[in-house]
Amino acid sequence: MPQRTGRAPVNRPLPPLVMRAKRDAAAAGFGRSCRDEVGRLLATLAGTAGAGPVGELGSGYGVGTAWLRTGLAPGARLVTVDRDPAAAAATGALFAGDPAVTVLVDDWRAAAGHGPYRLLFCDGGGKQGGPDAVTGLVAPGGVVVLDDFTASSGWPPTFGGEVDRLRVSWLTDERFLATEVGTGPGVVAIVATRR
Repeated sequence: MPQRTGRAPVNRPLPPLVMRAKRDAAAAGFGRSCRDEVGRLLATLAGTAGAGPVGELGSGYGVGTAWLRTGLAPGARLVTVDRDPAAAAATGALFAGDPAVTVLVDDWRAAAGHGPYRLLFCDGGGKQGGPDAVTGLVAPGGVVVLDDFTASSGWPPTFGGEVDRLRVSWLTDERFLATEVGTGPGVVAIVATRR
């Protein structure tokens, strides 16, 4: 019997919706889409959100949105917002005719009118404001995912030789139970559950 390593196969095929979103992002020259490792995490967590709403702050060209939609439970809805009209239009075109997905062209705060969320992916707006900025958007028991942190050994975590105050705020906020999850070489995401 083969020994399990605990790592997902690197060559696992991407969902067709994700591949389409990645092509659209590349054609637009958008290079800040979420990593596939983060996307697989998002799809998995979206599947656990049940019928509760799932939100994304910063849809970009829809790669993260596609991952979230791939895992979305039947009957659930997904709301994504981006302030860039071109990015939001591309994401809207990707999900045209899909009643489960709402794309907003606005500041990230516009997502508040559609929550509270069982899962919230802070991929742009709201992220830099720390827990205070988005706690009200998350239902009790809901999960927040923030990606693109540089791995750091020891406590407190550092970035660029200084204490990473944003990461410390998430990892120590009493309203959340939070941890870091490796999402690639030298990169981590924060996954936080609202108490």
